[in-house]
Amino acid sequence: MDPTFVPPKILITNPTVPQIALDLLGRGCELIHTKDDKRESILEKVAGVDAILWATKTNLDVEILDKAGPQMKTVGTMSAGVNNIDVPELKRRGIRLGNTPQILDDAVADVAILLALGAARRLHEGRLKIEKNEWTPGLSWLLGQDVTSSVVGIVGLGGIGQAIVKRMKGFSVRKFLYTGHREKPEGKELGCEFVSLETLVKDSDFVIVSCPLTSETKSMFNDSIFDKMKKTAVFVNVSRGEVVDQDALIRALKSGKIFAAGLDVMTPEPLPPDHELVKLPNVVLLPHLGSATESTRKGMAEITAHNILRGIVGEEMFAEVC
Repeated sequence: MDPTFVPPKILITNPTVPQIALDLLGRGCELIHTKDDKRESILEKVAGVDAILWATKTNLDVEILDKAGPQMKTVGTMSAGVNNIDVPELKRRGIRLGNTPQILDDAVADVAILLALGAARRLHEGRLKIEKNEWTPGLSWLLGQDVTSSVVGIVGLGGIGQAIVKRMKGFSVRKFLYTGHREKPEGKELGCEFVSLETLVKDSDFVIVSCPLTSETKSMFNDSIFDKMKKTAVFVNVSRGEVVDQDALIRALKSGKIFAAGLDVMTPEPLPPDHELVKLPNVVLLPHLGSATESTRKGMAEITAHNILRGIVGEEMFAEVC
């Protein structure tokens, strides 16, 4: 080895990053670990690093970039979404950013189906009946909504949205609708109809949100949109909590404007245990577990490590945002 070689310094922003990433990066780099994934811990360790493995919901912003220094030119985020990263600022500074799309599509799609079925068949409400000793069955007790012969609307037909459609085809869905910036060839291949958001929410029995969080999609599901939905509609969000005006959703659920909701994402995260959403019987909640399978997280960690290693030496990343 060249005695003058100085290994690149990589900041690992989460102590629970899977070992596969640490093994890959540790072969030729100096790894610097934070004690947790909080902002204060990151600021304590980030100065002088060459790259950052971003595995935290903390915002990667000007303050952290300034603290890192001008030599830091590579970031690998262990996520598909980059809504907590100041991408324009990274571009301005010439910092490369890689993410992990596609690898998590199947896991997140599975959770979307889980939430759709759970909300439609009153899973949480049924459990509450058992806990409260209110198991009093009758011919019209706790009736839910059918997936068979339903209309399913997908908001955001990216990799996750397409994986959801492929799974739901097995439930004999009558029709798939989708909306987004433009009509996609994948939509035609899957037999989906491209419509406006207003048409989708008006005609769909299931509205499943899998679009990225952007300035355009933030709070797009508001009172006006929920007012257009069917009273029997089931709303599912596996995107980001901020895509939904959460107060408007709560109003829609409490007033019966929609039938039920299944949420893997919400605002804030973690959700306080006394939050209004927790109290509603017609909501199925998960603590943001979309990509939380062992193989998916290992795959995300591996891709993130490779993105960083490629970024450091100027090679094309597996998945590059900027």
